[in-house]
Amino acid sequence: MIAHEQIPTVLDHPVYDTEGKKIGDAKHVFVDDATGRPAWVTVKTGLFGTSESFVPIKDASMVDDHLEVPYPKDRVKDAPHVDVDGGGHLDASEEQRLYEYYDIDWDEAWQRANQPGEAGWAHDTTGTAGTTGAAGTAGMTGTAGAAGTAGTAGLRDRDGDSLGNRDAGTARRDTSVDDDAMTRSEEQMHVGTERVETGRVRLRKYVVTEEVQQTVPIRHEEVRVEREPITDANRGQALSGPEISEAEHEVTLHEERPVVETRTVPVERVGLRTDEVTEEETVTGQVRRERIDVETDDVTDISEDPDRRRGH
Repeated sequence: MIAHEQIPTVLDHPVYDTEGKKIGDAKHVFVDDATGRPAWVTVKTGLFGTSESFVPIKDASMVDDHLEVPYPKDRVKDAPHVDVDGGGHLDASEEQRLYEYYDIDWDEAWQRANQPGEAGWAHDTTGTAGTTGAAGTAGMTGTAGAAGTAGTAGLRDRDGDSLGNRDAGTARRDTSVDDDAMTRSEEQMHVGTERVETGRVRLRKYVVTEEVQQTVPIRHEEVRVEREPITDANRGQALSGPEISEAEHEVTLHEERPVVETRTVPVERVGLRTDEVTEEETVTGQVRRERIDVETDDVTDISEDPDRRRGH
């Protein structure tokens, strides 16, 4: 059972089925106007969340940051379509159709909800039967005319009245017949922020082969023939051998050749760091407010307190 105080934690959070599959995100919570207790939750399903499906919230539970409902995903997605934008109401015929779809006995649920004591959850805080619903029947979810939605702009009872920040299970009604004043209310828009994942950045290291060029000096030996005439300085060496003979003299030549060797050395470290940037974004929404007009029957001497008029 989801309590009235848990509704803000349900809205816009994921909804999972009995097998742990995500169905969609919770969009609205419909509450009973007699008790203020949550009765239904709508889940945005379909491609890009283009449709909403109703799910009973009585046996649902909050687990960590998501809502778990005791129904499979396909059954929730195939639930009867109900127009939740039609004034924020769920009338008796629509609710009975949903009861039948989820195999919930309509008459048994009505009797169980109206049992004496705390077991009858359709009773109000004084222990008496629930107040009259929009259709004029008993104020129990499923038998009354409609249940109000609890969207991000606030909770609504079956008549579409804003519950605002009142205590759980209490809906505003002008029940005092003899009262000569009206209560004017208005909605206020409260904008919050949520942290969502927009993408991921990762580092990946891979190996590429490149050609590099480097110029190095290399040396080699060349042969040069030197001739010198016979002089007194070299005559002895020149005449040391036989007068006429055959001879051979060999010289070994050398040269340098480039040798390529690679070595692995660290050159830099690369890491990722996130910087938080704050920007301003304007959010546009719609709020409703009540206005009070004065209607007279040929009465001209009507004045209004300026100080009180400014409060309107």
